[in-house]
Amino acid sequence: MNAVKNWMHIALGVVTSFGGFLEAGSIATSIQAGAEYGYSLLWVLLLATVCLVTLIEMSGRLAAISQHTIAGAMRERFGLTFFLLPLVGVAIVSVLTLAAEVGGVCIALQLATGVAFQWWALPVMLVIWLLLWRGTFGIIENGVSLLGLVTVVFIVAAVRLHPAVGDVAAGLLPSAPPYEASRYGFLAVSIIGATLTPYLFYFYSSGVVEDGWSSEDVPTNRFVAAFGMGFGATLAAAVLIVAAVVFPRGARLESYDQMAPILIEALGSWGFPLFVAALGIACFGAALEVSLALAYMVAQGFGWNWGENARPRDAARFSASYTIALILATALVVIGLDPLAVTNLAMVLNAALLPLAVVPFLVLMNDREYVGDQTNGRVGNAVVLGVVTLACVLAVVSLPLELLGG
Repeated sequence: MNAVKNWMHIALGVVTSFGGFLEAGSIATSIQAGAEYGYSLLWVLLLATVCLVTLIEMSGRLAAISQHTIAGAMRERFGLTFFLLPLVGVAIVSVLTLAAEVGGVCIALQLATGVAFQWWALPVMLVIWLLLWRGTFGIIENGVSLLGLVTVVFIVAAVRLHPAVGDVAAGLLPSAPPYEASRYGFLAVSIIGATLTPYLFYFYSSGVVEDGWSSEDVPTNRFVAAFGMGFGATLAAAVLIVAAVVFPRGARLESYDQMAPILIEALGSWGFPLFVAALGIACFGAALEVSLALAYMVAQGFGWNWGENARPRDAARFSASYTIALILATALVVIGLDPLAVTNLAMVLNAALLPLAVVPFLVLMNDREYVGDQTNGRVGNAVVLGVVTLACVLAVVSLPLELLGG
């Protein structure tokens, strides 16, 4: 019985890692970073990973000890009026992120069939909605974890391409932009935004409550956070490394069509279908995760009944929340907005939004009423605040420059 419970805990970490690393944002930004700057942005991914491990561990610790989700605790601690600030901000960016994920699935289907991505938007939305409506948290958690293992092909490809180990290691050390500093900064903040998407923390804390964790699971939570996020970071790093080897240095990739051949050199004729499968499955799993996270945040913030394990009629407003989010996100795909452009914009806005979503969370993690004697240490607080500040500054500076440059 304990073995089954531990597997469920690990599955939560793995499925959350797919939302943090292997989805539309991380696949696109890692490929663009590798193609344009080689290995030199690996250090940004490493920094973001350390911060994400810390935040995910905090999310699980808060939920396991207090039996409060982040959204529920924030509303209780600061009041509804204050909570509306992060709620509105996260909701807007999450709908954009959801559009990027739905668009990613549709692009994968377009690459596979030749049928324009807009035509796939409604069928994809319907499948996602049916899984959310009829499924349980366990089905989504374990299903996404198992299907998402197809993304391991990027690690296989990276190994087969034999990248120079010394060059890869050098990329893990902070470095100045080799050229086009504004573009370098834009891709750096895109990587951070793709990794530290605020919905991840809300999803993970809600999953801890849904799975029935308790204070006894705090040590396991540390392992799950490190293992799950470490696994996802390895996959994202592999994507960047493969792109750095395959594409000519400085290549500006502006569509998924241009990215699609990334695995062919390493995997031959299997490369294209495996890229399509990895893109489609990763984005599909992330779309489920974003939809749930947004519904969790809204329902918990307003004190409504919530839970993916609850029947829709018993948590009607929770179910309506993810339904509305899916409709809005799908509408952006149907009207033909470029999924890659939406992805890049959403990732940078995620980074700009981080202080609003994270600072109140840090206050909770230092409040003994919620976490008892398991409050944050100074190092954890410093790491999170430092990365969040860096991300926000880079987003505010680089986004206007990128838009003007484009």
